[in-house]
Amino acid sequence: MIYLASISLLIWLYLMLFHGRFWHSDQLLNSKEDNIEEDPAVACVIPARNEVETVGRTVRSLLDQDYRGRLSIVVVDDNSTDGTADAARGVLSDRNEEKRLTIIEGAPLQDGWTGKMWAVSQGINNVGNVAYILLTDADIDHEPGNVTQLVAKAEAGKLGLVSLMVKLRCHSLWEQFLIPAFIYFFQKLYPFPRVNDPRRNEAAAAGGCMLVHAKTLHAAGGIAAIRNRVIDDCALARLIKPLRPVWLGLAEGTRSLRAYEDLGQIWRMVARTAYVQLDHNPFWLAGTVVGMLILYLLPPLALVAGIVTGNPVLAGLGAAAWLVMAWTYLPTLDLYRQNVFWALSLPFAGALYTLMTLDSARQHYLGRGGAWKGRTYP
Repeated sequence: MIYLASISLLIWLYLMLFHGRFWHSDQLLNSKEDNIEEDPAVACVIPARNEVETVGRTVRSLLDQDYRGRLSIVVVDDNSTDGTADAARGVLSDRNEEKRLTIIEGAPLQDGWTGKMWAVSQGINNVGNVAYILLTDADIDHEPGNVTQLVAKAEAGKLGLVSLMVKLRCHSLWEQFLIPAFIYFFQKLYPFPRVNDPRRNEAAAAGGCMLVHAKTLHAAGGIAAIRNRVIDDCALARLIKPLRPVWLGLAEGTRSLRAYEDLGQIWRMVARTAYVQLDHNPFWLAGTVVGMLILYLLPPLALVAGIVTGNPVLAGLGAAAWLVMAWTYLPTLDLYRQNVFWALSLPFAGALYTLMTLDSARQHYLGRGGAWKGRTYP
């Protein structure tokens, strides 16, 4: 066990020192970007399926943007049954806002498309001539300056895609335990500084808030090029980056309205895509499980085993690996304004996420892969 504990500590030291500064959580959208010389037209596309509780606040937050250029909003009601379209329309306050908002009744899902991409495609087909398209989920509350900052970032860096990992809700006990860990794992999987380096091939995005350069998207083949992707945000980033740089950051004010009150809600969110991330490959799955056990569960187990057996070397290795792990978690906890003591819970969050990944594989082989809002995908 000493050998395995040594490996765990060495891996954590490597991750802390050499894995793209993933844990610094410092890729933030700077409100002091260079001023925009012009204010290019932006269209916001919101695919919405049974989002009656949140879509109105999303639309309202976009209507209230301080952006000086032309900003239009297209909501695609993706065959909802709960009055989503009425909720989006209900936040309008005057005729001018009515002109800025278009609500489309989505066509039935076509074969070969995921539901979200089919809705996004219909929305993009109705935006007209714009410089940028903001793809946003129907549960995002955009802070008033968000569009201005996104466009300024894109214009200053001549970027093809600017994406924000919006601030997820972190109120309930399960959210405090697992949501910052989810953000931490995402940053470890796709180190943001590497994604944002135009010299590197790494590409990733966060689907809740993505500003894409319209001409670049068209040149890359449009949304049809990723029509069947369940993890569509990272697929879009990989599509765009060969043509123009992409940038991925963490949001401080723009936030998700979706609540995860219990473990089951978080579990379903993760299990939907975890095995997709592994390309449905059982060998990748086995390697991931072994890696997660060595990285996350082994340090506390080595510490306890060392104390019980009176082996100070084993206990010291376990404690050191656990402390390095906890140290790298602190910036993410600070971003979410969570108590530093949650850092010690990361091994147990990792164990739960491993179980979610295994369940994602189980659902895939049962024919329920990618389940979301009543739809599953092969």
